[in-house]
Amino acid sequence: MSPAILFSCVFGYAALLLGVAWLTSRNATNQSFFIGNRSSNWMLVAFGMVGTTLSGVTFVSVPGAVGRDGFGYLQLVLGYVIGYAVVAGVLLPLYYRLRLTSIYHYLDLRLGRRAGQSGAAFFILSRTLGASARLYLVVNILQACILDSLGVPFWLSSAAILLMILLYTYEGGVKTIVWTDTLQTAAMLLGLLACVVFLLNAMDLSVAASLRRMEARGLTRVVTGAVDSPAYFWKQVLAGVFIVIAMTGLDQEMMQKTISVKTLAESKKNLLSLAAILVGVLSLFLFLGGLLYLYAPLVGVGAVGDQIFPAVVLGHMPAALQLVFFVALVSALFPSADGAITALTSSFCIDILGLPRRGWTQARQTSWRHRVHLGFAALFLLLLMGFKWIGSASMIGVILKLAGYTYGPLLGLFAFGLLTRRNVAAPRVVPATLAGPLLCAFLERYQEQLFGSYRLGLELLIINGLLVFGALLLMSAPETEPATVLSN
Repeated sequence: MSPAILFSCVFGYAALLLGVAWLTSRNATNQSFFIGNRSSNWMLVAFGMVGTTLSGVTFVSVPGAVGRDGFGYLQLVLGYVIGYAVVAGVLLPLYYRLRLTSIYHYLDLRLGRRAGQSGAAFFILSRTLGASARLYLVVNILQACILDSLGVPFWLSSAAILLMILLYTYEGGVKTIVWTDTLQTAAMLLGLLACVVFLLNAMDLSVAASLRRMEARGLTRVVTGAVDSPAYFWKQVLAGVFIVIAMTGLDQEMMQKTISVKTLAESKKNLLSLAAILVGVLSLFLFLGGLLYLYAPLVGVGAVGDQIFPAVVLGHMPAALQLVFFVALVSALFPSADGAITALTSSFCIDILGLPRRGWTQARQTSWRHRVHLGFAALFLLLLMGFKWIGSASMIGVILKLAGYTYGPLLGLFAFGLLTRRNVAAPRVVPATLAGPLLCAFLERYQEQLFGSYRLGLELLIINGLLVFGALLLMSAPETEPATVLSN
């Protein structure tokens, strides 16, 4: 299929998103933007959050990693399920009891304004870098496969995509994203299923027969028993638990949608349903990866990692499937950035600027919200250009590495607030939260000298959180007036 036709179809899909945005953003207010007026349907939120959770990185990198890691990603998935149960049982009741719009306001209430701002700052740093890295992966594939041949430079395609995201999130925010994410998740899963069916038919294999071939090639291995390995089973499971707690339960983007559901009971259903759907979808992505590595040698494709899926689709699938793939890829692209920019705008306006506290009119608050929204879109464009200049073989590794350093302080701050009855003086909060990432960088730099053959992996997130918790504990004093409502 020609690049011009593919581009036209992608443009048509984007126009559909704008139509949905127009319908859902009419009469929207700041409350609609920040929290969807607390009236979102839990089933829509659960299904739409699948797209946000997976993103373009999962769509391309998880199948690509099967050649190196087999089905080892399932170790993390097991941890994810436990993590979602913890978030639903511990964090959601707290957020609903306090009727939070920004979850970092809990830190403000429990530990003071400086703690709330520190939590928001780490979220802003993490989500800005992580979401722009996810966005870069998909934009780069679209650039290589379609836009380069049309003479469109990378900076222009990146700017056009970010402009599209701005247009459909500018007014409606969460109220719009709940609906657009549902549409995008459906398109992404359709593309996944279509590619799986094609590959099975092309190799004349049943599901059972394909799994036997994958096993013979060593592609279905799940458990890593070597304790020294970064992929050691219990290390991966535990990391999966804390990745979900940090990257979902302590993440404003994910929680902003979750707490937009009317009641706590429905919000829990949303999160637990999301966990169940993710297990099935991620398993299907791994199965797709196994099929790609079986099929690629048969047709002379030598690509591996993030490149194998696009290489097989563009070189050896019919035009209709290429179209489905690109629509699915774009569907994975938009949730990488739309919810992130909306959540970053919300957190910056509420936690850093403190708009609700200023007593400004709704019109003035909306004006500032628009400025911040535009500012984050411009920042995303700069970061996309930076990733293009640096490049990376596997963006999923980059993103998980970033998460280990930036979500660790959030783990430490929330754990300290929930598990202790102590306070930290405002001037000590920032040094305590910076201590974890700095010590983690030291440990990772000198791990060979410190730990011998043992290699740090995803457990760096947990270590980071523990170090921040320990630093806060050392710098704290007992509360003079216990805040039982906030810490229980």
